[in-house]
Amino acid sequence: LQVLGFEVDTVNSVQFSNHTGYAHWKGQVLNSDELHELYEGLKLNKVNRYDYVLTGYTRDTSFLAMVVDIVQELKQQNPDLVYVCDPVMGDKWNGEGSMYVPKDLLPVYRDKVVPVADIITPNQFEAELLTGRKIYTEKDALEVMDMLHAMGPETVVITSSDLQAPLGNDYLIALGSHRKTKADGTRITQRIRMESPKVDAVFVGTGDLFAAMLLAWTHKHPNNLKVACEKTVSAMQHVLQRTIKSAKVQAGEGNKPNSAHLELRMVQSKKDIENPEIIVKATVL
Repeated sequence: LQVLGFEVDTVNSVQFSNHTGYAHWKGQVLNSDELHELYEGLKLNKVNRYDYVLTGYTRDTSFLAMVVDIVQELKQQNPDLVYVCDPVMGDKWNGEGSMYVPKDLLPVYRDKVVPVADIITPNQFEAELLTGRKIYTEKDALEVMDMLHAMGPETVVITSSDLQAPLGNDYLIALGSHRKTKADGTRITQRIRMESPKVDAVFVGTGDLFAAMLLAWTHKHPNNLKVACEKTVSAMQHVLQRTIKSAKVQAGEGNKPNSAHLELRMVQSKKDIENPEIIVKATVL
């Protein structure tokens, strides 16, 4: 976000030695009192007028509930504030979904967080959790996105899915939907599908990168979800290709890269993040 020109005030929802894709991690989880205290500090100095709020990984229900209170207060100050929520709860491995945060976060996301969010970026598993509906076909996915729109957000992007891609098994499908209500009350919905080449590795932090870039590109292209998503997904692809190439070199011939080798090559990809060459095109549905 900073590379793309945003002034960012960062609050660590967790302060860990490393991400949880490693075998071990140590550190602290921020609770709601600590978050509230930080926010109070910003408020006392009257520097709490924001254009965007972005949230991702958290492990604490009270923290999440406090985020909702803060977002509502910030929206009173600036009615145009956009809240981008990545509802990080879990993912699918080999077709089986599982949660990697405490299960009691689900009702808080579903009943409190999603209704105040403007843009959400769940993966397929998280979209299914939030709506209680399984996705087997693209039609199911579009209906699930409609259900998510009905809960509040104007923009829904399912960042990855295990749907069959028209381009074949080596591609991963992402879907986007933007619903706008015009002044006369009519609703227009723009929907897109993106297919990006699969990379054979498990990366950590891709969802965070996706949400941050989607925030930036929807800001720069407010009424064009297609272009915003093309830039986001293309930049992701550049970062992942650079990461896997570098990881294989570090691991050495014939060895499987480990978590340390697969750390996203963010700094090395600065130019691609700032100005991504479009290598993944979106199809308008």
